[in-house]
Amino acid sequence: MSDHSDSETLARKANRLINEQSPYLRQHAHNPVDWYPWGDEALERARREDKPILLSIGYSACHWCHVMERESFENEAIARLMNQSFISIKVDREERPDLDQIYMDAVQLLTGRGGWPLTMFLTPQGNPFYGGTYFPPVDRHGLPGFARLLTAIAEAWRDHRGDVTHNVERLATAMGSLGAYQAGGEPAAELPLRAARELARHYDSANGGIGGAPKFPNTFVFSLFLRMYDADGDPSFAEMTRDTLTRMARGGIYDQIGGGFHRYSVDERWLVPHFEKMLYDNALLARLYLDAGRALNDPELMRVAREILDYVIREMTSPEGGFHSSQDADSEGEEGKFFVWTPAEVQAELGGELAAIAGRWFDITAEGNFEGRNIPHRTIGLADAARLFGKSEDEMAAAIAEIRSRLFAARERRVHPGRDDKILAAWNGMMIGAFAEGYRASGDARYLEAARKAADFVMTRMSDGRRLKRSYQDGVARFNAYLEDYALMANALIDVYETALDWRYIEMARGLADVIVEHFADRDQGGFFFTSDDHEELIARAKAAFDGSTPSGNSAAVMALLRLDSYTGDGRYADHAARALRLFGAAMEKQPFAFAHMLEALDRYHRGATEIVLVGVRDGADFGEWIERLGLIYLPNRALFATDPRDGAAAFVPEAARDKRQIDGRLTGYVCRERTCSAPLTAFEQLARTVAG
Repeated sequence: MSDHSDSETLARKANRLINEQSPYLRQHAHNPVDWYPWGDEALERARREDKPILLSIGYSACHWCHVMERESFENEAIARLMNQSFISIKVDREERPDLDQIYMDAVQLLTGRGGWPLTMFLTPQGNPFYGGTYFPPVDRHGLPGFARLLTAIAEAWRDHRGDVTHNVERLATAMGSLGAYQAGGEPAAELPLRAARELARHYDSANGGIGGAPKFPNTFVFSLFLRMYDADGDPSFAEMTRDTLTRMARGGIYDQIGGGFHRYSVDERWLVPHFEKMLYDNALLARLYLDAGRALNDPELMRVAREILDYVIREMTSPEGGFHSSQDADSEGEEGKFFVWTPAEVQAELGGELAAIAGRWFDITAEGNFEGRNIPHRTIGLADAARLFGKSEDEMAAAIAEIRSRLFAARERRVHPGRDDKILAAWNGMMIGAFAEGYRASGDARYLEAARKAADFVMTRMSDGRRLKRSYQDGVARFNAYLEDYALMANALIDVYETALDWRYIEMARGLADVIVEHFADRDQGGFFFTSDDHEELIARAKAAFDGSTPSGNSAAVMALLRLDSYTGDGRYADHAARALRLFGAAMEKQPFAFAHMLEALDRYHRGATEIVLVGVRDGADFGEWIERLGLIYLPNRALFATDPRDGAAAFVPEAARDKRQIDGRLTGYVCRERTCSAPLTAFEQLARTVAG
């Protein structure tokens, strides 16, 4: 632990990180470590002094990053070892995912596992030769103490340089083979269904989800299951998705009091979470719950989706409209303290019967389920709770709503976890899409306003009109945007178009797609690089393809290009998407878990878009009704067009909507697949049946 009190820490002279925008970097600004941010100054000093680089990568909401800081980076003796023998560089992985990608690959090759904090030792040229994740200050739990490790690495650099050079060469060879995909033929149309069935073999039938502890939401697996339920009709895909999402929503991984999901569950039952809340998790889960709620006609799943969106509006939205990145797991130095309860605390806030109901509904017990306290979770249904307390279901629902409201108000008086309020383009893209879809599914105007305001914010404050920036903080946009930023924002803009039917969002999405094609595409092999062709030169130019907690830049790019092809007919987009699918086809066959979102894109590629064209007066009551009712239908491969006869010949009309006419002055719909359109449809029921068919 630290040798100093908090007041002594604050009194220390600040290091270079005090001038950084990242909240994570600024958290380390008063360490006694002579930290540098990544940049020429640090790299040049390492080369000049022939010192190895100690690279530490983490993020603001990372619990173990905070632990390592308290134990080691605030320790004067350990800091002296770092300052004497190393050039120490601190990186926020959320600002620089390019660096994180390269060095995470390296540590996984070295140790067989990864995670944060990422601790990497590099040559002055940036080549990795040793690394790990969290290290304790002294030998513990089979891990070498950080002080002992620093001494050993410094000695190896000084006295055994040949061994270091051998490690560098061996690791460079292994890293070079990671992205060696070989393009093949077109992946089969049956591959998404085969892959989904393979993934279903790993389903946890006892608890929902995929595999055992620790248990992650695996959003894309269940999104793929919904698609395959839509394509094939196999009810097992629907039931696995419903069961998993219901269990997650009733577990401790979900914030039962305030809404929103924590990062993941450390157990197999979704009970004890890692308490940080990430914007991207909540964006992807909100969308999955919206899709599942509609596809499975499940009101509980729809309610959870709305609670997620309401949480983001309330706690994660900047005054300018962008969305903040994350909330910490810790408050007052304790993990989860903000979120847990004792029976005495519940009794003090509620009293009498409400406290008894809350204790049974949220399983609040004297023994506790987390370090003597309780993570609220649900083990009983509404009907059983109503019978137990002699109430009607409506009365019980009202009582639970009051309990949640009062406990939330009480919790608001606690010390809140820290929030990383930087705004990231890619993560905002995912959240914008979720809000757009939330409006389509619910008609809540707040969600459309949130989507449009955030989209306009990113495209003005984080863009020069053509190129994006990755991160925005304190009024300044920084860092070249990466493939995922362009691809996820392009998808988001298409989502907003499909909600607002404002064609300028398609034009903005097209501008981002053009940058992807011009600056990220691999013209030799196909697929897309993580960084642009005018990015800072690093030791590798990765081509990240694995879908993890977020979609890979490649899968998001393929999806965006296929969607834009439907709207623009620009053959370049479809060609680049098809080349990428051919490049990753063999890998998708072998590792479907790592390509779940890419498999969704492959489904879109083979099944094509379901194009819905509406011709009629845009501000008419029937037009609004049709759009609202369409929003209630799960339709994963949609493309939506609207033309108003009043616009005249000068108006731009997409190819799919050309030559479509109203019948007898009534709102008229057409459903088109594979360049073939239905007869004109003048009743919504006809349109819905044709869409479903």
